[in-house]
Amino acid sequence: MTAMIDINNAQKSFVMHLQGGIELPVVRGVSFHVEPGECVVLAGPSGAGKSSILKMIFGNYRCDSGRIGIRHQGTQIDLAKAEPRQILSVRRATIGYVSQFLRAVPRVATIDVVAEPLIANGVARAEAREKSGQLLRRLNIPERLWALPPSTFSGGEQQRVNIARGFISDLPILLLDEPTASLDAANRAVVVELVDSKKRQGVAMVAIVHDDEIRHLIADRIVDVTSFAAAA
Repeated sequence: MTAMIDINNAQKSFVMHLQGGIELPVVRGVSFHVEPGECVVLAGPSGAGKSSILKMIFGNYRCDSGRIGIRHQGTQIDLAKAEPRQILSVRRATIGYVSQFLRAVPRVATIDVVAEPLIANGVARAEAREKSGQLLRRLNIPERLWALPPSTFSGGEQQRVNIARGFISDLPILLLDEPTASLDAANRAVVVELVDSKKRQGVAMVAIVHDDEIRHLIADRIVDVTSFAAAA
């Protein structure tokens, strides 16, 4: 089976321009792959580079060396060398991302915030809003709140909106950065169900999850990033 994500010997460091150009190593030798229908969970202590690896896969961070292979529309693309327009194309058609924080246009209704990724890819507004409502209902966001902007919600409610927005698209790769943070037990269970559903659809996922119980419920493999930490 052809891997959806194939990372080989990737390395990332930051240059501190305001501190005399000091180079701060982050990760080195990052190598792992993710098959369709598989959830790989990155494990390791805070500061080991887990979030940096996710951002390298998404193309937010350009790695210094190595390969970030992504299967995009039937072709392998190396995001380490891709042009910006290619990265944007991969994000639109191939990679979804659920971050720890919801970033939404102010004053836009919650149902439209969740529906927006589908509408941006050509799905009719009515159909996108219907699917948005289904996910919001499943994540226990009451219908009376759907017309309100998510900025008025609690932290846990905003995270559930964030999850709905990330899971609504049928993209072949999904990156999850602490998706169950701020959630109660009932909604953590819903996230586990959503991850299982994506697996059955053949979606390749990379996740960061600090909750041991959730990690073992969703992980097909656990990759310890400690060996990739630049200070290791």
